[in-house]
Amino acid sequence: MISVHDGAPVGAVAQLDGFRQGFYRCLAARADALFELTDALLCADGPVRSLVDLTLTAEHRRGHGALYDGLNAGSIEVARLRTAVAALVLPRFDGGRLVLAVDVSPWLRPDAATAPDRLFCHVYGRGRSQDQFIPGWPYSFVAVLEPGRTSWTQILDAVRLGPDDDEAQVTATQVRQVVQRLIAAGQWHDGDADVLVVFDAGYDLARLAYLLADLPVEVVGRIRADRVLRLPAPPRPAGTIGRPLKHGGEFHLGDLATWPDPHVHTTTETTRYGTAIALAWDRLHPRLTHRAAWLDHTGELPILEGTLICLTVDHLPGDRDPKPVWLWSSHTGASVSHVDRLWQAFLRRFDLEHTFRFFKQTLGWTTPRLRDPAAADRWTWLVIAAYTQLRLSRDLAADLRRPWERPAPPGRLTPARVRRGFRNLRPKTARPARAPKPTTPGPVNRPGSGGVLRL
Repeated sequence: MISVHDGAPVGAVAQLDGFRQGFYRCLAARADALFELTDALLCADGPVRSLVDLTLTAEHRRGHGALYDGLNAGSIEVARLRTAVAALVLPRFDGGRLVLAVDVSPWLRPDAATAPDRLFCHVYGRGRSQDQFIPGWPYSFVAVLEPGRTSWTQILDAVRLGPDDDEAQVTATQVRQVVQRLIAAGQWHDGDADVLVVFDAGYDLARLAYLLADLPVEVVGRIRADRVLRLPAPPRPAGTIGRPLKHGGEFHLGDLATWPDPHVHTTTETTRYGTAIALAWDRLHPRLTHRAAWLDHTGELPILEGTLICLTVDHLPGDRDPKPVWLWSSHTGASVSHVDRLWQAFLRRFDLEHTFRFFKQTLGWTTPRLRDPAAADRWTWLVIAAYTQLRLSRDLAADLRRPWERPAPPGRLTPARVRRGFRNLRPKTARPARAPKPTTPGPVNRPGSGGVLRL
């Protein structure tokens, strides 16, 4: 039994131990090398600056050749690992609702001219109009969000986008498979609240809602402030001749004159964003045309109604003059409490940015200069497995804080501080990796030994 501080729950010990054993069973080839590489990633001192430096840790008992051989020639049963992650105890919002966040993070490879499957990845610049497009591998992540102020998430899936992929179609397929795995793992049952899937700007929310309409999910995300939506069609007067109207008047997000009275108006005091004012309008929808994503759609185009939310806060992190944030949800008839739940879940989506930053700056996700996309996929899943072990250890790790850091109670440690103490947890957990075999020739085979080699 692991004993690191008083009050450590026994369930967390068993879950960490079980996940480590299950993770090892997911390693089909070069299992010992890949497992010890993951342990070295968890136990290394400080951020990962170089991949080969991980072989110098005590937890990695093999040479640097085994490290590269594991990444280049190893194999991971990703489907099995995805199922194992979906079966873990996941954080939930009020009412037991699961909230998922979807976003793309790039692995930039501008100097790897011969690396296949690179795309131009959008990278934000430091100033206005300073955005860049740099070659790299974009990865789409799906994570479970936690309520409250935290830097933790639980990554459930990662898919590398290819040059010929339709981003909306790939994202819809990814979310569908994640939700189906959650249902198969017993994370959702009939009668439970729909799974809330949160997207940032840049996604085609209407198309995603259409592709996921048969699942118990609600799509919510940010839309541009210059969009024009349509109000519901007015009731048809009796005796009117002609084709009935499909759309009502226009709703210009940037024109107050086109705004009717909101259906919901709430004011909430928050500790991080100040006063938050939310206005919501019901049954607003985009006007679809047979162009772009709907070019090959057969039959009449659907009318995808939802809830439009205008969120205004006093201040946003890093923005001195925050502008209204516009959100669109695929569900209609939202109550006052549900409108507040939607914008609060969207603000929690920024926790995924902390996970990306931790992946890149501490765990060194984009540090290796790999040329094979398959090797990059294997390294990505090793990073996800390592991060999952840190999340399972958050109630077990002691606070090994620096003298200038504030004390944190158990269960409130950041991922970096949990990783700092993982080396003390590892000897008391399952370590299924076998010891390396010696590779130097024995006395019989050594030249000049006079031994006889028997065949």
